[in-house]
Amino acid sequence: MELSRTHHPIQVIRPQRETDRQWLLDLWNREWGGETMVSRGRVYRLEDVEAVIAVQGGAYVGAATFVVLDEECELLSLNSQVEGIGVGTRLLQAVEDAAKQAGVSRVTLITSNDNLKAMRFYQRRGYRFHAVHVGAIDEARKRKPSIPHLGLDGIPLHDEIEMRKVW
Repeated sequence: MELSRTHHPIQVIRPQRETDRQWLLDLWNREWGGETMVSRGRVYRLEDVEAVIAVQGGAYVGAATFVVLDEECELLSLNSQVEGIGVGTRLLQAVEDAAKQAGVSRVTLITSNDNLKAMRFYQRRGYRFHAVHVGAIDEARKRKPSIPHLGLDGIPLHDEIEMRKVW
């Protein structure tokens, strides 16, 4: 289905139907190499995290997954299937709204050292660099061997970049 850049509004929903959950599972398998995510040394299973899905004109166009732990919300994944129309921004706002509703005052995320595009995206939306976890991806690869050795633009994957937004 061809998606219009102007005719259909983007809706953000929580997965409710089996088709929503299956699409999210397929997305994680395709984009993240399986049903688990390793972040800051913790392993998360898709079935144990919260999610929001972006829909435009009846088609899935993106998703974000997150967990609320203690005083923070951790954004685990953000995927936009259509760039330049606000899908990522809408999903990120939905996660931030969920964090505020849960009573936490910050959202933390991890991106890889090769993902310069993500770093720009998050900085433009108020996120700041918080820490560099040197060698964290090398350690995560021991738990999840499907993590590639080379990332975007042929940059070797080694380190996690932690970003944070506080309100």
